[in-house]
Amino acid sequence: MRKLFSSIITATLGLWLATMFVPGVSVTLHANSNFFGFGLTHLWQMFLILGTTLGLINFYIKPILDTLALPLKIITLGLFGFIINMALIWSVDYIFQELSAPLWYPLFWTAVIIWALHIIANNILAKQE
Repeated sequence: MRKLFSSIITATLGLWLATMFVPGVSVTLHANSNFFGFGLTHLWQMFLILGTTLGLINFYIKPILDTLALPLKIITLGLFGFIINMALIWSVDYIFQELSAPLWYPLFWTAVIIWALHIIANNILAKQE
């Protein structure tokens, strides 16, 4: 359960940091933005929904993709993992109109930020156990 919350928190914080520091990545709140009929009035609500979605995708779907892409990760010495991370962020970008992360450089740096935060959070959790 800690790892799930860690994944959600790092995804939310990573998306927020990416919008602050990576040119081209933005989260905007539209007038018709809602979540299952509940209107979203603040930008932090959108970040929380985007981070929760990305965190759940990273927690449940990414291990399956990592297993399927293991031969490619071995051949590329692990660099294909960034392609998987970029694809997962792009899928959230595709689902939500409010997130804009153009292909290649902005998407790559967003994946690097989220990856680095995930490594830091895993180190903190490992020290607590």
